[in-house]
Amino acid sequence: MNYRLLSFAALGLFLCSASPAQAQNAAMEGRLEKALKLFPEADADKDGKLSMQEAMLYVQSHPELQSALAAKMGGKGKSDGERVSSAPSLLSTPASKGLPPGPRIFVCAHSFMIYTATLLPPLVESAGIGYQDAGRQMIGGSRVIQHWEISDEKNRAKQVLRDGAVNVLTVSPHMLLPDAGIDNFTKLGLEKNPKLRVLVQASWPGRDGEIDSAFTNSKRDQSTLESLRKMKENHRTLWLSALENQVRALNAAVGHEAVHIIPVSDAVFALRERIVEGNAPGLTKQTDLFRDDLGHPQAPLAALVTYCHFATIYGRTPVGLPVPKELQGFAHAEELSALLQKLAWDAVTNYAMSGVKVEAAAKE
Repeated sequence: MNYRLLSFAALGLFLCSASPAQAQNAAMEGRLEKALKLFPEADADKDGKLSMQEAMLYVQSHPELQSALAAKMGGKGKSDGERVSSAPSLLSTPASKGLPPGPRIFVCAHSFMIYTATLLPPLVESAGIGYQDAGRQMIGGSRVIQHWEISDEKNRAKQVLRDGAVNVLTVSPHMLLPDAGIDNFTKLGLEKNPKLRVLVQASWPGRDGEIDSAFTNSKRDQSTLESLRKMKENHRTLWLSALENQVRALNAAVGHEAVHIIPVSDAVFALRERIVEGNAPGLTKQTDLFRDDLGHPQAPLAALVTYCHFATIYGRTPVGLPVPKELQGFAHAEELSALLQKLAWDAVTNYAMSGVKVEAAAKE
């Protein structure tokens, strides 16, 4: 393998595995500068600077680079000390309160999604459905393939899929796509449960898609409608479209629509625009949504994401559900919760690949 290929593969590895602190320092910029010299054609807008989005798009469009990156990663995941894997008996409520049971759900996630395993059960029960917990597994900053490559004896996700004990598997890929872990888990699960649904969270861009070492959470408060819409377009072009292509190909391979996408990023961008417009009760600035530079969620954003999961998993609107305890201390909590519920339902029902088909008249 030539030096150029190895160098760009190393860049991809850094982008996918760097911690938040590493991703914000000069090392990231230095690697991008080096990659630009080796691959000047990756500079799509010809501005003389290689952005993280341009680098990832270039990797995604060159299969030989993806192969080199996969080989360089070598199946390495986080250490056991950074991994959380739990059996359902250790977690939230089973369907044991006389409520009609819903699907058995396993959450396989990184930190932009794992909290749904905690927030979803009481939300589901408030809707009159018995939440059935099949377990959870978390690796910080992970691709789905890293979950797949956990050793079998420690891999709770594989165990429950092989037992046919899951109806819905939710997963959260990172930046580099396609992610073979999505395909692997889907095919394994369908062997025991042909009706398994795999739901892939389309997360929002970390650090607002920027690689500038000076980027901080407070910079989000400078967002405008124009900048948010540009960010959304970049996110769709450089990442979401690649995820959609993978899901379409996977569904074609298994012969039916087993895999769908939870359009979380659409709901997040809609809420961020509402904040800029001054139309988000109780939220006055972008940092009301994010607790750090990377973009981990504050309670309102976590609630919005969980509403998106509820709508996609159950095919029901969250509109009208009680205010969750996580929002009860916020100003205008009822109005805020109602807005988050509506934005989630709109995002899910207006996105064909969510799999939730609702007549327009029923969306209100």
